[in-house]
Amino acid sequence: MVSIKQLSYALAVEKTLHFKKAAELCCISQSALSNAVSELEHQLGLKIFERNNKKVLVTSIGREVLLRAKKILMETKDLQHLCDNKKAPLSFPLTIGMIPTIAPYLLPQFFIGLKNEFPQTQINIVEERSAVLIEMVRDGQIDTALIALPYDCNGLLTLEFWQEDFYWISLCSKEYSEKKEITSEEINPDKLMLLKEGHCLKDHILDVCKLTNQIQDTKFGTNNLNTLVQLVLAGQGSTLIPAMSQQQLLNDCNKLSAIHLNEPSPHRRIAFIFRPNYNRLSCLDALSVICKKAFSK
Repeated sequence: MVSIKQLSYALAVEKTLHFKKAAELCCISQSALSNAVSELEHQLGLKIFERNNKKVLVTSIGREVLLRAKKILMETKDLQHLCDNKKAPLSFPLTIGMIPTIAPYLLPQFFIGLKNEFPQTQINIVEERSAVLIEMVRDGQIDTALIALPYDCNGLLTLEFWQEDFYWISLCSKEYSEKKEITSEEINPDKLMLLKEGHCLKDHILDVCKLTNQIQDTKFGTNNLNTLVQLVLAGQGSTLIPAMSQQQLLNDCNKLSAIHLNEPSPHRRIAFIFRPNYNRLSCLDALSVICKKAFSK
């Protein structure tokens, strides 16, 4: 009989296209994984993978098998989640995805809140860009993910619980010393430094400022907001950051000014994303309350 373990091992091979790496991912020996996959193929009477000493390929019928295997594993997880609903909130392990423009600024207070209110909770954090996290949620690799909207979530549901604006960061100068607000029209797009393509924060800033066709990729290709702030300090230009990151990134630096972006608010919205048949909604409610408290501090 086909087992859940066999399906999990086959999916690990699909992910890595390498039996040794798949075995390491599953924390078993390569021979045990290879035997399990071979037995699965024997039981099904078909080849899921073509393999030789150099590469592993998924067969056409194998793709269909693995697609169904993903659905079976997700249904199995959902069944377990249904049983977990009988337990106290957050009394079982959860894996949460977070984008890089949220995770560093939320996690310190987030884990303090968890420890105080749910000391038994086991939370694993995966930091990735929105597009990657959406696929991981859809495939059941993680329970939920914390992302910034607007973003196309492709059939997933959202639990929105926070909103925030952006702040323009530049070197202090007489021109802006008394300024509390700034519009996008007052910002020089040629000097505006943003994150690399693929980060939703860049798209949100371009959309809010209506600068989509005016910003050119700069020589500073960075994935990190802190790097952008350091570049501002070095006199290379200006940038925009979300409100939640302001205290940590600026750290009371008297050489930098932070001016609120005077464009229609909110500039981005924070939400958990989850599959439509996800059964741990009470956990998401509890997590959103903890996140609200963390963002408020």
